[in-house]
Amino acid sequence: MVRSTPRLWLLAFVLAAAVQVPADAANREHQQMAADLRMMHEQNQLLQAQVVALADTLKTVLARIDDHNGLTRKGFADEKLQLDNISGDVRVVREKQDETNVRLSSLSQELEAVRLAIPTSVPCVQAPVPVGLPGPETSAPVAPPPPAGTQPQAGTPPQPAPPPPPAPPSLAGLHPERMYQTAWADYAAGQFQLAINGFEAFLKAFPKSDLADDAQYYIGEALASENRLKDAVAAYDAVIKNYPGAPRVPDAYYKRGLSLEGLGQIPQARESLEYVLKAFPESTAARLAKQYLDKLKRD
Repeated sequence: MVRSTPRLWLLAFVLAAAVQVPADAANREHQQMAADLRMMHEQNQLLQAQVVALADTLKTVLARIDDHNGLTRKGFADEKLQLDNISGDVRVVREKQDETNVRLSSLSQELEAVRLAIPTSVPCVQAPVPVGLPGPETSAPVAPPPPAGTQPQAGTPPQPAPPPPPAPPSLAGLHPERMYQTAWADYAAGQFQLAINGFEAFLKAFPKSDLADDAQYYIGEALASENRLKDAVAAYDAVIKNYPGAPRVPDAYYKRGLSLEGLGQIPQARESLEYVLKAFPESTAARLAKQYLDKLKRD
């Protein structure tokens, strides 16, 4: 009985050791899994911190991009405003330049009219000599010297010098528009011959005026109103020939066709009216010419 007791203790120890080995193994595996979980949790926290840092960096970059875009837009707006201001200044300068050119043209025309009005030779005017006082030797009119080879007759009084030719009427101080409006008023009042004279004087004084084509056109209108159709056709031809590209050219072709039709020159009238339709299709004269051509076809 005493000998079996150590054996029992040995058996119990072996059984206890056999039971302890799996428990220790399970404990180590659990510890390893806990360590792995801890490591993964730490890595997760690190990743979250990196994501937060990246989000902050992204917000900063986006804010900088927005600031840059705002500055760029502001710069474009300032440049556009400056360009608009420059364009406005250029437009004002161009308008002033055009106004200056018009004034210079008007002044040049007035100067040309003054130059034409000044006579080529101005007679010398002597001061009057008081009565009863001896005047200079040149104060008395001196007769022209006799021809060579002839002797003056004794007792023949000296012949007075011929009077100077009359100076042409002066156009100084006349303004082109004022002169044109005067002739137009005569035309509107039915004083056609006065209007013709006024428009012709205007063309002679201001041949390069912007109203020159209008003046020549209304000369034709006044002649047509007096039933001087042949002269009216010549006046309309002068508008077409002397002022190509002027606003009155389509009207001149149209009225030329009417005058030719009145003279019985139907083919020439059709040709003039059809040219208006071909060359100036968008003008009022073209619309009137088409209506008149339709009338001629019906007739």
